[in-house]
Amino acid sequence: MQGRAARDAGDAPGNTPLVGRRKALQEIGRVLEAAERGYGFLALVGEPGAGKTRLLNELADAANARKLPFVAGRAAEFEQEMPFGAVVDALDYRLEEQAPALPPNALRLLGTVFPALSDPADPAQLAGGAASPDSQVARYQLHRTVRHLLEDLAEPDGLVLILDDLHWADDATIELLDHLVRHPPRARVLVAVAYRPAQATPRLAALVDAAGPQGVRITADPLTQSEVAEFLGPGVSRSRCESLFKASGGNPFYLEALSKMGDGTVPAGRGGAEPHGWEDGVASLTEVPPAVRAALQVELSALPPEALLMARGAAVAADVFEPALAAVAAEMEQDAALAALDVLTGHDVVRPTAGGRFRFRHPLVRHVAYASTAAGWRLAAHSRVAARLAELGAPASVRAHHVVRSARFGDREAIGTLVEAARVVALQAPATAAYWLEAALELMPGTAEAGAGGAHPDRIELLVELAHVQAVSGHAEQGRETARTLLGLLPAEDTVRRARTVHLCAVMERQLGRIHEARALVLDELRRITDRQTPEAVLLRIRLVADRIQRIDTRGSHAVLDSIPESAPEWGPGLRAAVASMRPMVAYGRGEVEEAIRYAQRADQLFSAASDNDFADCLDCFAWLVFAESFLGMYDSALRHAERLVSITRTTGQTFILGYMLAGQSRVLALQGRMAEAAAVADEATAVGRDLRSQEVLAYGLIQQCLTASWMGDHDRALQAGDEAVANDTGSGEWWTHMAHVARALAIIGAGRPDEGAEALVAACGDGTQGLDFSTLVICAETLASVRAAQGDQADAAQWADIAEAIANPALTGDVGLARLTRAHAVRAADPAGAAALAAEAADLLTKAGRRPEAGRAELAAGLAHAAAGDRAAARERVRAAADTFEACGMRGLHAQAVREQRRLGVRVPAPGRAASAAGGREKLPFGLSPREHEIALLVVEGCSNQQIAERLFLSVRTVETHLSRVFAKIGVTSRVGVATAMNRPE
Repeated sequence: MQGRAARDAGDAPGNTPLVGRRKALQEIGRVLEAAERGYGFLALVGEPGAGKTRLLNELADAANARKLPFVAGRAAEFEQEMPFGAVVDALDYRLEEQAPALPPNALRLLGTVFPALSDPADPAQLAGGAASPDSQVARYQLHRTVRHLLEDLAEPDGLVLILDDLHWADDATIELLDHLVRHPPRARVLVAVAYRPAQATPRLAALVDAAGPQGVRITADPLTQSEVAEFLGPGVSRSRCESLFKASGGNPFYLEALSKMGDGTVPAGRGGAEPHGWEDGVASLTEVPPAVRAALQVELSALPPEALLMARGAAVAADVFEPALAAVAAEMEQDAALAALDVLTGHDVVRPTAGGRFRFRHPLVRHVAYASTAAGWRLAAHSRVAARLAELGAPASVRAHHVVRSARFGDREAIGTLVEAARVVALQAPATAAYWLEAALELMPGTAEAGAGGAHPDRIELLVELAHVQAVSGHAEQGRETARTLLGLLPAEDTVRRARTVHLCAVMERQLGRIHEARALVLDELRRITDRQTPEAVLLRIRLVADRIQRIDTRGSHAVLDSIPESAPEWGPGLRAAVASMRPMVAYGRGEVEEAIRYAQRADQLFSAASDNDFADCLDCFAWLVFAESFLGMYDSALRHAERLVSITRTTGQTFILGYMLAGQSRVLALQGRMAEAAAVADEATAVGRDLRSQEVLAYGLIQQCLTASWMGDHDRALQAGDEAVANDTGSGEWWTHMAHVARALAIIGAGRPDEGAEALVAACGDGTQGLDFSTLVICAETLASVRAAQGDQADAAQWADIAEAIANPALTGDVGLARLTRAHAVRAADPAGAAALAAEAADLLTKAGRRPEAGRAELAAGLAHAAAGDRAAARERVRAAADTFEACGMRGLHAQAVREQRRLGVRVPAPGRAASAAGGREKLPFGLSPREHEIALLVVEGCSNQQIAERLFLSVRTVETHLSRVFAKIGVTSRVGVATAMNRPE
């Protein structure tokens, strides 16, 4: 089973022997064997003509032999802007034959990408998703739906997805693959890609490393001289073998092209090719040796004139072309075109593929055929194809590829086509939308009339659209330049559009890490506005407040916000709500908690009263309302606001601010103990940051990924996210940069490295004035008190308890409860009964506040303290409550610890996921561990050192080390973190 990509090399004329690839074939076999057990990612890397496609064909044949279905597609040199081109090429033919068993909403979303799933009767799909607000989704949702599609197609036999020539793939395809390697399909899916390393984007080249242990890289190296001799066969003289080896450099495709020439005619440059006036075009193949370029010229020059004309028309038509469309491009009658096609297939210039289509035997052959056309003929050929596609009713996004290569300056119809195409693909492929909008703008006269009554679209409106899609596509640098160009066109009196443009430009400057430039831009524009209370001036002023909030600059943010009134006659409901939404965070940062709560309640009223359309210009401001409410313990309203903001952000396409909203939403969900939801939202926030290529937005998502994974007991993932979050610290000193270090430190402690983690946490907190919020500081103090108490340093634990109590505001029940828990840690050794009472009080307060995970930790602390005080009945009750909470929240690591404590207290608890053992039977333990090994593994999960394990189990440290080495071997890991992650993994 395959896609439209040709892979019939075994049956194709002129197929060459496969030599010098034994190691690569062995590695392919190992990759396929692993793919039969689960997800895998294979990258085949090599220079043009090195044999990557041939190895992919061998992979397909080997998959076929194993009865493992495969689909194959490839990106194309002259269609690089086509959204998801290689993926559509691979999957669309399969989807025509087999409709996936997915929900209607998922199929509707996939229909905006895959023609086989499109519904002509659905206006949302006809408009590329622009007709319905529900269809305005972040790219992450599309990526996730494609992942589900692959999982569906992989049932029941598995699936190999082969994508060739990805150095020509569009941004949307690489973003999708990046998502798949970071969120692998939960099925037997192997993704195999091939690309040229010199032409690969950094993101494409990094995919195989991002895939981790599931990623394998195979390099297609040049053939050795002896392998060249084997390739050519015994009929070729030694001297000619040597000559061809030197000329080809051991490249199989070059070698094949050169060997087709007669003995003694290995060209040194352009010699040997008949003069057609197209050598300069072919010379653009700079990565191909001149001798090979000349050989390909000779091959095409030897074709009959009509066959050469058909080859040129096919090269213009498409990578996978229909004969009828190629005939239109070549201006040939159908009968003559088909006869010429017979000649081309007979000479192995093109090869048949599925669905009655054809493609060139190699992209280099197509390149030479395309370059052989004269510039004027090529322009006319693209124009003929575009006109024919329009007659057939093809959508603008299909016609745009040819229109952009044939349109004349001032061509109103062409401009309209490009703008329509850009708007169709803007949501899923904003980089392509930007390319087409730029092309449309280049075709427009500088004095184009504006609006519907003019001859052309409004240039200013198109520039606004262009800046927007550049921002959301991760090309903020270009978006910034477009916005500055726009500012140069807008007259000084057009203050409204200027303010919106400056606001957008400032957001992009921030994404680029240019915080000071963003502030200077806003201040410069404010100087032009005389009335500081107009809506446009207030929009820019609250932008300054937001920047100061990031730095926890309470004095500066309060000074600006204090000069802004509650309302003004010209303000709309959205702006009034936006100003009100900034006040809670500023008041909270000043320690005025009661006032902050009142401000948040007022902001909630205004936010609820306004319509979604009212927030178009100031949506980013409301992220600070969500974060303020999370700090103030107002979790229900925070979630309600976050959900609405995420919906509005998607509907309006403002995905450049979506990451902040999602990070705030994930934070609240995690505090409430809704870990699975928090993890999913954090994943989307991270994906948004990667798509934007913004270190700041990415770090916001990674911080939540790290914290949530640590809570859930997935320590490897938590540490990976924490390390990456810290690596994205730009040194700006803003809240998120400090929070990244805090999250990583907490993950280190959770992974069982308390000394290292505590040191990192102290460094991240500093003296408490380094840009962190009060709530986070209380969390840090409680964590450090817990670590120090476990280490027997009661004095230091008491110090952290003092700090927590000093920071916790009496009006914030959750923070007060956490401070009580901190004190419980500090006094447990000296007064276990008192510690139990404090921890029990903490559990009640945290439960009341809605912070279930921390309430569970307080219950566990109370149980341990009761046990230390000798009250086993109370201890059992508290630990049982903790275990129930951890299980309900999906906190596998802490649940395992609570179960271990229950067993120590004499409570019989069945192993998770298993029914009670049959009478007289023995419980089957995971990974084949013995009861003692399992006991030690559970203590490792709790974070115990070898010494602590030895003391608990009355063993020697040496015996513990011996058991632990066996645990490592049976589980297949090399570290304590690996043990914890494996034991916490759901069965």
